[in-house]
Amino acid sequence: MSYVTYHIPANYTDAGRLFGLFPIRNTVEAAIIAAPTLFFCFRLLPFALTTNIVITMALVVPSAGFALIGLGDDSLSRFLINWWRWNRGRKIITFRGTPPESKKRGRAV
Repeated sequence: MSYVTYHIPANYTDAGRLFGLFPIRNTVEAAIIAAPTLFFCFRLLPFALTTNIVITMALVVPSAGFALIGLGDDSLSRFLINWWRWNRGRKIITFRGTPPESKKRGRAV
C-alpha cells in the first residue's frame, strides 16, 4: 500500500482574515465604528489640525482596536447580540422555602 503525503502550506488558516491576523467581520465593524468618530471629530472640534489629529487618534485607535480584537473570539456585534438575547431571556430565581408536604397517594389499607 502506498501512502501519499500532502504538503499543507503554513498560511492555510489565514483564509478569511485581513493580513492573516484580523477576521474580515471584525475589520468591517472597526471601520464602521471608526468612520463616524473620525468624521465628527474633524467636523466638530474647533482646534488646529494637529490637535484635531491627536484627539481623533486618542478616540479612534482604542475603539477600533477593541472592535478588531473582539470579545471572547467573537466579533463585537455578535457578542452584543448574544448579550442582548441573554439579558432579555434571563429569569430571576428566588428561594421561597421548602414546598409544602403533599399527601402521599397509595393504596388504602
